[in-house]
Amino acid sequence: MKAIVVTKQGNPVAPNITLQSSWTDPLMARDGEAIIRTHASAFNHMDLWVGRGVPGLKLDYPRVSGCDGCGEVIAVGKGVDNSWVGKRVIYNAAISIDDQPSPLDPPSSSMCPNYELIGEHHNGAHAEMFACPVENLAHISDDADPIEAAAFGLCALTAYSMMITKGQLRPGQSVLITGIGGGVATSALSIAKHLGCRVAVTSRHQWKLDKAIELGTDFTILDEGQDWSKDLRAWTNKRGVDMAVDSVGKVAHLNCIKSLARGGAYVTPGCTTGPDAKTDLARIFWNQLRILGSTMGSNDEFKEVVALFNAGKLSPVVDRTFKPEECTQAYERLEAGDQFGKIVIDWR
Repeated sequence: MKAIVVTKQGNPVAPNITLQSSWTDPLMARDGEAIIRTHASAFNHMDLWVGRGVPGLKLDYPRVSGCDGCGEVIAVGKGVDNSWVGKRVIYNAAISIDDQPSPLDPPSSSMCPNYELIGEHHNGAHAEMFACPVENLAHISDDADPIEAAAFGLCALTAYSMMITKGQLRPGQSVLITGIGGGVATSALSIAKHLGCRVAVTSRHQWKLDKAIELGTDFTILDEGQDWSKDLRAWTNKRGVDMAVDSVGKVAHLNCIKSLARGGAYVTPGCTTGPDAKTDLARIFWNQLRILGSTMGSNDEFKEVVALFNAGKLSPVVDRTFKPEECTQAYERLEAGDQFGKIVIDWR
């Protein structure tokens, strides 16, 4: 089968990408799994990590990434209801892994799951077919656009889990989203507007701010390295925002903390400018702020957010669509950070 293959680890990633017409990964529906014929697959920042190498994780090359995809179930393994065959689906790339218990372990009720990722630990959806545990699948309607469906999954789940489940965002509150343009940031904007929240966004690019305004953003900040927290507090009549959604990291963190209202939540799913941020502990304890890390989400959360997609309440922002033969150009666009929304491969 055809597959977009990362031939070796390196930075930049794009020169190491090729479309192979005879990728030999043997796909068999194991117990509890389904085989999906890919209609479309979408990129995440994780595709770059797979190409560059993930710290602390040994990856063998060549390999196929792709944490997001939409397709049709064509085969199922033992223990899977045959009615899945023929259904159009998207999937949650995060496979929950049960840790080996120890006799001295405390209760784990407050701990987050341990995940492995389809597209990172396992070959992913940037191929004509891929395998997935059926419990990670969600059915979408037959008339759903596969390009939009592929672009929706992981980013919408990540935003939903951190904002709704963990951050406990309420309708009508105010939200700051840094670095608008990426998949998680645009998904966060969609969720916040769905809840009737006022939204402010930042970007280093005016054209991205202009696009965000078209999507309903209420306030924009052109980030040129200044202390823009003062602008946020002025926008909120000095109150501050209820939630800061920050995947930028180091260069934005302190401004986010200074922008929060009392009891506000700083939620982060990533740190593209680095993890070693300067913070303000006095603000954190005096204003009783919440600092929340979040990555991906559970299968139950996935089905909740997909229900909103199926109902037409949430939709992704698609930047550009490429054919498999244009995979190198797709990776180049992802690496350059020029996209607004998701980059998608159309396999049909």
